[in-house]
Amino acid sequence: MSETTTTAPPPPGTTDTKRTKQWLAVRLQPARRLNGLAVAIGTAGGLLMIAQAWLLASVIAAAIMDGQRLGDLTTPLLLLLPVFLGRALCVWASEAVGMAAANRVKAPLRREMADSLVRAGPARSAESHSGAAASLLVDQVEAVEGYVARYRPQMTLAVTVPAAILVAAFATNWVVGLILLLTAPLIPLFMALVGMGTAAMSRRQFKALSRMSGHFLDRLRGMTTLILFGQTDREVQGVAQVADAFRQRTMSVLRVAFLSSAVLEFFASIAVAMVAVYIGLSLLGHLAFGPSAGLDLQTGLFLLLLAPDFYLPLRQLAAFYHDRAQAFGAGEELAAFRDRSGTQVTVPAAGRPVIEGPPEISLSGVHLAYDDGSRPALTGFDLTLPPGEVVALTGPSGAGKSSVLQLLLGFRTADAGRVALAGTSIEALAPADLRALVAWAGQRPYVFHGSLADNLRLGRPDADDEAVRAAAEAACVTDFADALPEGLETLVGERGHGLSGGQIRRVALARALLSPARLLLFDEPTANLDGDTEAELLRRLRPALAGRTVLVATHSPVVAAWCDREVRITAGRTDSPAEAAQ
Repeated sequence: MSETTTTAPPPPGTTDTKRTKQWLAVRLQPARRLNGLAVAIGTAGGLLMIAQAWLLASVIAAAIMDGQRLGDLTTPLLLLLPVFLGRALCVWASEAVGMAAANRVKAPLRREMADSLVRAGPARSAESHSGAAASLLVDQVEAVEGYVARYRPQMTLAVTVPAAILVAAFATNWVVGLILLLTAPLIPLFMALVGMGTAAMSRRQFKALSRMSGHFLDRLRGMTTLILFGQTDREVQGVAQVADAFRQRTMSVLRVAFLSSAVLEFFASIAVAMVAVYIGLSLLGHLAFGPSAGLDLQTGLFLLLLAPDFYLPLRQLAAFYHDRAQAFGAGEELAAFRDRSGTQVTVPAAGRPVIEGPPEISLSGVHLAYDDGSRPALTGFDLTLPPGEVVALTGPSGAGKSSVLQLLLGFRTADAGRVALAGTSIEALAPADLRALVAWAGQRPYVFHGSLADNLRLGRPDADDEAVRAAAEAACVTDFADALPEGLETLVGERGHGLSGGQIRRVALARALLSPARLLLFDEPTANLDGDTEAELLRRLRPALAGRTVLVATHSPVVAAWCDREVRITAGRTDSPAEAAQ
């Protein structure tokens, strides 16, 4: 019995911001305890701050009013030292715990995004820029760090620390406590008003960053073409324009963020000035309202020192609000990518179908549309391959040959119809089982930096040298590898740098042959090869395909004649249903 897990769509009427907040809240669960510890440490630092203000006020008042010398103030001065050290330790510990909490969120989040990228498969991944995917996995995941490490703990500290100071202020002088209480809401009010604009701008900023990453990577990959066609100067200007546009957009976000800080500093300064004026007039005897008449220097200094610290957590929350805006902007992109990755199918260990030997392939009534919905890729497609048969799938470009291969690879899911291997629906196969069953050599195979032998062993890491050489000989890799300085152990560059297109294609064929897969899917296996090499390759391949089912998408009449039979596809369906089911 299989269990299917899908990404639930957002409830009707759910806004993107609310949906992003819910999505982030789930990912932030591992950090809850550490965030709580950071809050506890920060609150302890706030209590030490109150003690520090009282001790400082005592020392200054004693020195001024009582005329005490430094030697007479040894006790309060010695008490100040552990308070100073305790506050510094609390600041460091709170920051360290916050960063640990952020790491607990970032690591699984980056794994989830990487899994989503893999689950989307090459078919969907090819529709977006590689640079955008790199930005998603690196920059946008990193943008969550400040939100988890600083903003979330500060949200609670902006309540607990001012509340503790309010208690101390009301216990000392209720007028000052009332001033602090009435002016405190102004800061979060204006922070919210300015912050909403910052959040919207940050979301646009991350989208621009993804587009810019893709733009730069495309130009780097196509540098040879740009040089040959003399377009380097034009592209340099284009890159400069894109970078300048990003700079202006970044400065716009920072301008709004700094405007937020300026507004908050203004209101905090006004509130502190009100407290200072009240204390000053009270000490001069110009006010006799309430507790003003009994206000002494020590109490006045204590309250005056508390006033800036009362607004400090709120001002820090405003400073960290940019981290929140960045996290929500990145979270919107991360959540959208997670949703686009499609349905994940998982199969429990019990009852998993086991396929042994070359499988039969069956596609019946398959309909498949391109992701953008512009046109259908397959319409009522039917095909049956008996076990061990080698079949050529031919037809004009864009007819749907590659779409058939993507269905069999599990990179796409049919919109309608049934795709089965050995009588088992492909959706019922666990991804690991499907990967063990199928091997693929595509039109644009990828060769990694490393030796030729290492690249061949990707499908079978435990293969010995004899098996590697046998696969290389069957795919005519040894024809050029034996002439290299170290044979199959010769290092090649990233993307097969140092090899021709035909040589890279033969490496991909050898890699598929070396794998233990019983179903082989080839897409234009002899492209970029001359006639003699193509004939020799096909001659050697045939014995290596024994005991395997093979489907070859090709335009080559030589390859089509080499196969057991040919199935022609036009406009997403087979020309002859009888031929497809033969």
